[in-house]
Amino acid sequence: MQSVIEQVNASFAKSAVVDVRSGDTVRVHQKIKEGKKERVQVFEGLVIRVDRKNSHTARITVRRMSGGIGVEKSYLLHSPLVLKVEVVKRSKVRRNYLTYMRSRTGKSARMTGVDFDKEAVNAVHDEKAEAEEAKMHEKAEADHEAKAAKESEKEAELEKKAAEVAARHEAEASSDTDTAATEKA
Repeated sequence: MQSVIEQVNASFAKSAVVDVRSGDTVRVHQKIKEGKKERVQVFEGLVIRVDRKNSHTARITVRRMSGGIGVEKSYLLHSPLVLKVEVVKRSKVRRNYLTYMRSRTGKSARMTGVDFDKEAVNAVHDEKAEAEEAKMHEKAEADHEAKAAKESEKEAELEKKAAEVAARHEAEASSDTDTAATEKA
């Protein structure tokens, strides 16, 4: 019989997660909320640490160089904010924690690549995450369509006003020519 804690942990865990190892170069797709807007940010770098791999609190630490400065981010693999993790490259390493990579730069920071089946490793389907992503796309499309409808409505209103103004100018011009013709006669 499962304890209450295990049941709660199992309810928050994703059904499947990509097999990520230290030394992998990964591309992490993270959902970010800025005010009312949501967007997906992609962070690509080297996995220098993998913690609690089989737990629902599994975490990876990804490092990349950005403008000559090392940037590290930690991601919980089962977090609903992490939409997708793609393994881009797999390297030969003999340690779990690659913290020594922090002091390496240039050629010494390169790692030997290993052949692997990229499609098999990245072929993880989480229905919840895919449904969430599809929902985000639908919402974005609906917002775009609503915005386009508002713009077309405004444009139609402006065209109507322009037609009224043109009709008024035409009427004034014809009345001016009529009065000029009567004054001459």
